[in-house]
This record gives sequence, structure tokens and C-alpha cells, in this order.
Amino acid sequence: MSDQRPLLSMKKTFFYNFFPSKAEEKACKINNTSYKIIVGMLIILFFEMFEYILRYWTLDVAKSLENGCSVCVDMCNVTEENVPKKYEGGSVWFRKLPNDDFSLWCIELFNYRRLGDGDEIGLYWDPRSSTLVFKLLSQIVS
Repeated sequence: MSDQRPLLSMKKTFFYNFFPSKAEEKACKINNTSYKIIVGMLIILFFEMFEYILRYWTLDVAKSLENGCSVCVDMCNVTEENVPKKYEGGSVWFRKLPNDDFSLWCIELFNYRRLGDGDEIGLYWDPRSSTLVFKLLSQIVS
């Protein structure tokens, strides 16, 4: 027993320099350009996607989404009930994420509505028209 070595583990440790040097700070000030943050992805949990959307799709389309393909859908924005706006073609699509949740991409709608964290939306699949229906219920003013 005395000739056994204790267990040692080799663990990588990564260090990050949180405080930039003066030279790095000055370079950032010189190259200061304005950047536009693009919002356009909504995370939909696996259970909610399966329960409220995928159950209305054909098996082939659901399998292609499950296998990692992007699936384009039509979306109708009914926030202004008098003038609903349709988003068709390749401007709205679903993708599967590595953690088995799904993402809904509609950059045009999300930027037009200026959606952000804390905004309340309604979203459902209309099986009669095979369309995703979106409504902005409340928005946090920032």
C-alpha cells in the first residue's frame, strides 16, 4: 500500500486578463466604431415546440428539423389586428439547437418590433393556414 502513488489530476486552467493594458485601451479608443446589435432569434424550449408546433406538422418536416435542417415557415404578425403583416419565404425559419431546444429566426420582425428581454409575446401555430401567428402583448420601454 505504501508504494502506491496518490491520484493526481491534470486540469487545464484558463486565465483571462480582465484589465487591458494602456496600449490596448488606446487602440480601442482610436478604432471606436459604432456597432449595430442585431436581434433576431427566439429560443423555444423542446417541450413547448413539440407540444404546440411540431404536433401539427407532417412527420417528414418534423424529422428534417430534428435532423438539423432549417425549416422555413410563414409567419403572420397580428399585433395591429386591422393590418396583419405576413412574413413569407426564407425570412422566417426554425433551427434545432445543440441542447435539443429550438430557435425561431425572424430578424426583420424582431428588429421592426424592437423586441428585447422582458417583452411579452404570443406565438402559436395555426393548423388551418399552416402559419405561425405572432402578437406583441406588452413591451418594456427602455
